[in-house]
Amino acid sequence: MTTAALDQKFVLSSYGRNSTSFIEGKGAKLYDEHGKEYIDFASGIGVSSVGHGNPLLTEAICTQAKALIHTSNLQVIAPQAELAERIVTLSGYDMRCFFGNSGAEANEAAIKIVRKYGETHFEKKRYKVITLEHSFHGRTITTVKATGQDSFHSPHFSPYPDGFSYVNEIDAVYDQIDEETVAVLIELVQGEGGVQPFDKVEIQQLARTLKERGVLLIVDEVQTGIYRTGAFLASQLYEIEPDVITLAKGLAGGVPIGVAMTSLKDIFEPGDHGSTFGGNFLSTRAGLAVLEILEREQERGVLAERITEFNAHLTGLEKSYPALFGAHVGLGLMLGLRATSSEVQQKVLATAFEAGVIVLKAGRNTVRFLPPLTITREEINEGFKRFEKAIAAL
Repeated sequence: MTTAALDQKFVLSSYGRNSTSFIEGKGAKLYDEHGKEYIDFASGIGVSSVGHGNPLLTEAICTQAKALIHTSNLQVIAPQAELAERIVTLSGYDMRCFFGNSGAEANEAAIKIVRKYGETHFEKKRYKVITLEHSFHGRTITTVKATGQDSFHSPHFSPYPDGFSYVNEIDAVYDQIDEETVAVLIELVQGEGGVQPFDKVEIQQLARTLKERGVLLIVDEVQTGIYRTGAFLASQLYEIEPDVITLAKGLAGGVPIGVAMTSLKDIFEPGDHGSTFGGNFLSTRAGLAVLEILEREQERGVLAERITEFNAHLTGLEKSYPALFGAHVGLGLMLGLRATSSEVQQKVLATAFEAGVIVLKAGRNTVRFLPPLTITREEINEGFKRFEKAIAAL
């Protein structure tokens, strides 16, 4: 039985998969079971931040696996403590970290953090969280409800937790705040919502106003964090100081991990929250290796060079194919081309894949690009050579 047949027979069909099965990867290249090569401009939806088969990450994982993979959070875990220290230091914020296994778990922890704050710091309980339309915050019942897209609020999974509301723009947040509002949850660049960055001045005004009104700011950096936008955190580029930040995706290069970091350093007591697997030896050792690799890439200026080169290609495509693309959006290496229609978007995704280039779908008819942050100039050039050849036929 083929891999695709096994998948269809035994795996719940919650994904719109094609039948391709990858068996090997190197750098920004993937190879399927038939030996076909693909340039990976998706990096597992922003996860494989240091590419496939990275020797430093592989060595760190293998060395740690030989020594110890997992104990429990009932004891101190050395690489977890070291990774927390590294994350806090790189952020420049005075915070502590909670470790889980995914972005959804990180956002669940963030919601629990702000709701405990709302319960313990005010005479009348505050619990409401405002999010934005087109946002995406996870697939659990709570984070789905926090996601500002009606398509995710299927009646099949109701009833959902209450206390969440959505606004269509930053300026609309202010009128939505009431005496029960505890926090606002935003992405600085909406990934699933179309790779849409928010205006820096607008975000800075939001941060100031929330602080004045005693409302907490949660920034979901599950996709924007870990150098994806060029800085360690997008919050640093926007020059704001959130109360809670969530991380996941690219932090451990493919090993499951999630982090909620907060300036409310004493908010949790033993028993308030937990995770069996979160922050274990393997995932946090992988995280330390990834940060070592990416810190070096940024310090050497290589990351900035790759961002410039990638954006130049997208600008060229936008100008050369106005019938296909209407805008070039994003920040750092979290980028997109707005297709002129959903039909064009689907055709671009399919033809690119056939040509050996992996790109992603996002909202607002966006073709999304999330390449490994360690992608080489040669891989960028080859990927766009294939991509342009594929779309030229459209």
